[in-house]
Amino acid sequence: MKFVDIITSAIANSFRSKLRTGLTVIAIFIGAFTLTITSGIGTGVTSYINSQVSAIGAADVLTVSKTDDAAATESDGPAAYDPEKATTISLGNGSRPGSTIQALTDADLDTIKATSGILGVDPAVQVTPDFIEYDGSGKFELTVNAPATLTTADLAAGAQLDNESATDQLLLPTTYLDALGFSTPESAIGQTVSVGITDFAGTPQQVPATIVGVQNETILGAGAGLNQPLTDRLHDVELAGTPAGAPQSYASATARFDLDASDEEIVAIKADLADQGYASQTVADQIGSFETVINVIIGVLNAFAVIALIAAGFGIINTLLMSVQERTREIGLMKAMGMNGGRVYALFSTEAVFIGFLGSALGALVAVGVGSVISNILATTVFENLPGLQVVQFAPSSIAIIIGVVMLIAFLAGTLPARAAARQNPIDALRYE
Repeated sequence: MKFVDIITSAIANSFRSKLRTGLTVIAIFIGAFTLTITSGIGTGVTSYINSQVSAIGAADVLTVSKTDDAAATESDGPAAYDPEKATTISLGNGSRPGSTIQALTDADLDTIKATSGILGVDPAVQVTPDFIEYDGSGKFELTVNAPATLTTADLAAGAQLDNESATDQLLLPTTYLDALGFSTPESAIGQTVSVGITDFAGTPQQVPATIVGVQNETILGAGAGLNQPLTDRLHDVELAGTPAGAPQSYASATARFDLDASDEEIVAIKADLADQGYASQTVADQIGSFETVINVIIGVLNAFAVIALIAAGFGIINTLLMSVQERTREIGLMKAMGMNGGRVYALFSTEAVFIGFLGSALGALVAVGVGSVISNILATTVFENLPGLQVVQFAPSSIAIIIGVVMLIAFLAGTLPARAAARQNPIDALRYE
């Protein structure tokens, strides 16, 4: 019997007992369906988290601030006055006081820049524009996200900010499109808007800026993005009129290191900064265990799918053992006609693999259809305020792996019945009633 004959015979034999095979396929279908859905959820949520994470930090940046000495002063009494120490900056809002952190000075920036492994340092300058206006469409309040050295926007159209450009660039949130009179994200690209800001003396000023991209609103930031030249220009306007010689201080700074730096090198840089009195964090440090929590949830869901597949595996064993028993005389006849044990083993193993393939392929196909429909519905209803979130996304490689794993489980489950069939004595099998 040729290999092609084994496959065709295995497929035909699988449907001899349609009810029994159908119930086994349903069990496999449930497991494959669940695995595919949970894999899709994991892919979708992870993709969204990655886009949100990139909105608050680039991979080659450390956020550096002064080490908090509050705990030491509480236990050891008040710290001695240091005339060189910069004034602390309070973090909070008008309705709720925030914590205080020690400000960085220009001397601190020089010290950080001189640290081994640091390629450059930019102070985290936070500007507070009053409004944005385009072509007389009206003035609208404008908030800005974290400095552009820290961000990689989730773009709906256009390009990322270029901090080396001589042009004052702005990323416009999608929520501003209708208000400013833009019909689509693409129509806003390249247009010039006016950013209103008040200087130190209280005089309103307007600074032109070019829209280079439109960014989706994220859960971590719904404001506009400004490149470094525009940030510096707005900051200069805010400082216009300040007394000459007034010291500059910053809440934090962004220190850039080599993107190809190893984990050990990054740890060494952070330790060096700590020895000099500075606290530093990478994006991964700031995000914490977000992805870990998601992976645990997906892992629990996958565990239920695996349980279903294990149950389906016993169904395959039962189905094929019954098939072996029912076809004992047939097996004896095949062996009497010269079919060796290996061919018999291959025949029953192929039946198991085919049943696994049938159940897993149907489960994955239905999961993709159902998951896509549900994801689209949720995106326009429950999660409409989270642009870019597709709860369920399917990667072809993941689906192929799931089908392959299920077929492997089916093959392993079919090993026992296949061996039982291969070991049949042809004389005893022909006498079997």
